[in-house]
Amino acid sequence: MTASDDLSALWTHEWTRADWTRRNTLDALAKGGLAALLGGGVLGLSSGSVHAADDETVRIGYLPITDATALLVAHAKGYFEEAGLKVAEPTPVRSWSALVEGFAAGKFNLAHLLKPIPVWMRYNNKFPVKILAWAHTNGSGIVVGGKSGITDFKGLAGKRVAVPYWYSMHNVVLQYALRGSGVTPVIRGEAGANECALQILPPPEMPAALAAGKIDGYIVAEPFNALGEIKAGARMLRFTGDIWKNHPCCVIVAHERQVEARPEWAGKAVDAIVRAQAYCVKNREEVARLISKEGRGYLPMPANVVIKAMTDYGASYEESGAIRHRDWASQRIDFQPWPYPSATKLIVEAMGRTVVEGDAAFLTGLDPEFVARDLVDDRFVTASLKRYPEWPGAADAAALTRQEVLSL
Repeated sequence: MTASDDLSALWTHEWTRADWTRRNTLDALAKGGLAALLGGGVLGLSSGSVHAADDETVRIGYLPITDATALLVAHAKGYFEEAGLKVAEPTPVRSWSALVEGFAAGKFNLAHLLKPIPVWMRYNNKFPVKILAWAHTNGSGIVVGGKSGITDFKGLAGKRVAVPYWYSMHNVVLQYALRGSGVTPVIRGEAGANECALQILPPPEMPAALAAGKIDGYIVAEPFNALGEIKAGARMLRFTGDIWKNHPCCVIVAHERQVEARPEWAGKAVDAIVRAQAYCVKNREEVARLISKEGRGYLPMPANVVIKAMTDYGASYEESGAIRHRDWASQRIDFQPWPYPSATKLIVEAMGRTVVEGDAAFLTGLDPEFVARDLVDDRFVTASLKRYPEWPGAADAAALTRQEVLSL
């Protein structure tokens, strides 16, 4: 059995065991990008056609990746109950399309979404989503074949790289790095001599595709980078958090109507998440074991893969060039809930420069300052940080503003 077959069998077994159905349909939507998913009335996303869950039970939808860690730890440690909320067992889904669909339909009233997705939902589809907090920072990387000889982004010229979605932090950061290296990102079958061809690929398929030589690299959330390193002969080219310092990736979202009708509910939910993030920062390896297959089984990955994904940011990566800004004092993945307005503004601006499939006209004239005020509701996380100031700097008002730093 090849490495590619081994990876595919591992993942297929775990997803089949959990009985996540509708896989083929949702993956087909995912491969079309968010334009295919949310455009053309596929889901009919509008404030009139969807609803939030009718009761106050916390219903979490998540992808089984480390981006969901804060939600999962809050559930596992009983923080929602301690805040006075009832909580259902978190529901794992295979694809971003399924998570958006479940959230839009009211199946989930609390979820984590890639930061650009709520921008698309609110301003292209008029869906009343609100960001309540960040789920984590960093937590992604770009890997290439271990024997590819690719040592920097210039080496991706003429190559094919997979991204999870067009409207993702991964696509934004990758294209920033490519352009800064003199390589033009393109979306078509083949890349020219000074181009890098991008394609959508569901994260679970990326390591196997790399091992089989179908792609030259991929950029994605953990633990798929760690899995690629351990099982698919991948080599970390660069951590995204070493390009954009402590960048947001996934954010915690709720339906605006739920937030406005039940502000106490929203506040208690954010309290639980803030507590969980503080716990994650102090107990990384324990948390990795907790959410792994051998722990609570939230993720279908073995503990050694999840531990690497959450803790391995060592000197070997400096030697290889995957880390070039050790002075940033970053982590492979980190946890803090505060939604810096400066980052939201930068994301909106960067989305306008990022090549995607489908109609991105909604970005034209979209004011980053307005989005930072309108999309994000930070009153609950502001209150939570005062009640639970474990996050370093939470009590210091100056720590709630920052200047975004990007550097190759």
